[in-house]
Amino acid sequence: MPDLDSLANEEFCYLTTRGRVTGHPHEIEIWFSIEGETLYMLSGGGDRADWVKNLRREPTVTVRISGEELKGKARLVEDAEEDGLARRLLVEKYERSPGSLSDWRQRALPVAVDLA
Repeated sequence: MPDLDSLANEEFCYLTTRGRVTGHPHEIEIWFSIEGETLYMLSGGGDRADWVKNLRREPTVTVRISGEELKGKARLVEDAEEDGLARRLLVEKYERSPGSLSDWRQRALPVAVDLA
């Protein structure tokens, strides 16, 4: 596995899920943060987002960051402590002015990918 710390400062990652209807790969560009061997994302569309619906059906995903391709298993974050961690990490990384991401932070759905 590549050095995750060296990838953590990249602006975006590319998450590929398997389409729940078609079975075809579906890639999105999304903000992310890494803590240990877990990658966190927030779904602004909550559980209605297609990529979230896809990973709930098939949790095996691929994440590409700066040309590095990583395999992992996605899951919704359900633990309260981990939920807070995911939200804090993403807002700290992307908030350009205080409070600018407060709505997103509160309403978005935290998703984790445990990297292989």
